[in-house]
Amino acid sequence: MQQSETSSQRSKAYGWIRVRPRPPAATCSTPRSHLNFQRTKMSLPDYKSTGKQSSSALSHSSVVQLNVGGHLFSTTLSTLRRHPDSKVAELFGSQPKVSTDAQGRLFIDRDGSHFGAVLEFLRSEKLPTENIPEVYTEAVHYNIKPLMKRLEEMPELFGELVGRQQFLSRVPHYKENIEVLIRIARAEAVAARRSTILICVMRTKDDLGFYDNAVNSLEAGKESAVTFGPWKAEPSVRDLLDCVKMDIESRGYNVSIEAYVPERSFLSKSYDFFHKLTFTWW
Repeated sequence: MQQSETSSQRSKAYGWIRVRPRPPAATCSTPRSHLNFQRTKMSLPDYKSTGKQSSSALSHSSVVQLNVGGHLFSTTLSTLRRHPDSKVAELFGSQPKVSTDAQGRLFIDRDGSHFGAVLEFLRSEKLPTENIPEVYTEAVHYNIKPLMKRLEEMPELFGELVGRQQFLSRVPHYKENIEVLIRIARAEAVAARRSTILICVMRTKDDLGFYDNAVNSLEAGKESAVTFGPWKAEPSVRDLLDCVKMDIESRGYNVSIEAYVPERSFLSKSYDFFHKLTFTWW
């Protein structure tokens, strides 16, 4: 007698299989929709406010907002990195060295009055038409050598750098003497309206041979003077005195220079090496 079909055989014959019932789900007080919402929320990236820039995440073509000492600018990183050996490119390199202000703008803690001219050169190599010395100072600070070179060729700087500064570099201890003059004048300013200092200018080495006699010819109390020279260059004594006046006035002082002739006896010799530098305080 043929045995009856098993349940497995019947399942195969009719194309269906028995499914083992699942155990009842654990009871949960939290609705399923709330669980799904929590999973979705946790998977979202933690975005920062769109109003702020992350300096570490900036790409080469990123548009950046700059705050340079309170002056606001918009540009791109490619513009700021145009000259790789400049300090600007270093500040905004692959690891930017700038912080951000309260609004998220990249911040440079420097007076930005002339940064616009610097930025314009980085964009288009356009040179400024005004405030040339001030822009040159910024170019030096940011070490933008192409801009420095172009500005040095402009008339406003060419005469100063190629002419006057080259001359003064040939005058021994010129810068140090300027500082000495200012220190002496300030020391003599107590309860006085003016401070007067003697300058002795020795144009040539031959003039140095008369220095001792010249100093000895000074009246009592004026036995010393700040001495300039000698130098090997075309400019005259008058040119040197103009430079002294110009450089002291550039520091904010009010000065004048006139010839000084020491009192002398009938037999004493006159020397024209001395000049009187007067600081007027009020």
